[in-house]
Amino acid sequence: MSAYLKIDHIDKSFARGGAATHVLADVTLTIDKGEFVSIIGHSGCGKSTLLNLVAGLTRVSAGAILLEGREVNEPGPERAVVFQNHSLLPWLSVYENVNLAVSKVFAGKKSRAERHDWVMHNLDLVQMAHAKDKRPAEISGGMKQRVGIARALAMEPKILLLDEPFGALDALTRAHLQDAVMDIHARLGNTMIMITHDVDEAVLLSDGIVMMTNGPAAHIGEVLEVPIPRPRDRIALASDRSYLKCREAVLKFLYERHRFVEAAE
Repeated sequence: MSAYLKIDHIDKSFARGGAATHVLADVTLTIDKGEFVSIIGHSGCGKSTLLNLVAGLTRVSAGAILLEGREVNEPGPERAVVFQNHSLLPWLSVYENVNLAVSKVFAGKKSRAERHDWVMHNLDLVQMAHAKDKRPAEISGGMKQRVGIARALAMEPKILLLDEPFGALDALTRAHLQDAVMDIHARLGNTMIMITHDVDEAVLLSDGIVMMTNGPAAHIGEVLEVPIPRPRDRIALASDRSYLKCREAVLKFLYERHRFVEAAE
């Protein structure tokens, strides 16, 4: 049985003037359908570049990315991205921001009434239906991210890509949104890939954690399986041995990589 998503020996370099920067080197990874995978590593290790390659926002220099056996080489609605910056259009309401994506993807496939119901369904998923008529300036940062997630989910993506989606939020809002994402993943069974700098977040949310070596020419150093049953309770996990063991493994990897950086300076 072939992998749902296969990242097959990819390299990525960027050229500027006469110089080339080798960002990723020989990255290979397989992700199963419905799996939640986090990518973690120090700044400059190519995490966002890897996510952008899966999204089709930039093309690989070598190797291939295959989704259900088809090569990824351009953006598509089957791979929706939620960025750290919510990127909502400020002149549109919450409803209109989500409807924009729905109309683009489902024009000719769903009637106007069906598209309306689908927008409201996805706003309900992120508990934002009550704010459908508000504009982005009238809602909080956490609420904006909820709308961004609703807009991405409304495209019915095969893979939801999360680029540090909670990085700009306060701790309490971040925790609430983590719980919301866990609930959505449990209800919908989406395949999710998330970039994060937060070790606790990675362990809490993920089935597997991909740990990147330092750049340039970064590659996958380790892949850690998180053998914690779902649903997960963040309070109970605080003293859970499996959680603590996973957390320790990621911290040890990152600490060792930081020592390599210091030794090179």
